[in-house]
Amino acid sequence: MRKEAGRWMRQVAFSGVLCALAPAAFAQSAPELPEGVVSHTVERPYDDVRFDMENAIINRGLVIDHVSHIGEMLARTGADVGSDKVVFANADAMMFCSARLSRAAMEASAGNIAFCPYVVFAFETPDTPGRVTVGFRKLEETGSDASRKALADVNALLSEIVAEAAGE
Repeated sequence: MRKEAGRWMRQVAFSGVLCALAPAAFAQSAPELPEGVVSHTVERPYDDVRFDMENAIINRGLVIDHVSHIGEMLARTGADVGSDKVVFANADAMMFCSARLSRAAMEASAGNIAFCPYVVFAFETPDTPGRVTVGFRKLEETGSDASRKALADVNALLSEIVAEAAGE
């Protein structure tokens, strides 16, 4: 009985070590992103995450103005700029606006036009296949109270879209 209890205690201790190390291992393999970028990294097929990101935009009644195929562009132009490094396995950015939120932001300050269109992105690197990062660049909530509120509302929308695309 005592031998069984000792083995059980070792298993619990080992499990605790694994649980403590798992977040650190995940954080080390998460992509390095610039300050001010909000992102989620998930282990799902890229096409599924991209599809969910597109639907998260469209299902809110928003229109995607442009899809920038960043991964394809870098692959296509690498030789032209003297590089053979493969940066992305897949990478796209979707640009869109919200008439309601954009109007509120620009009525508060015409200079808020600088934040439009809004952009969300998804990418997968060749060294971490199946691990997809989806995110957006958080808008600086600046200016008058009305401007700060309008930009906070845009950030909330972008956050919801990215979280939905990540399956959260």
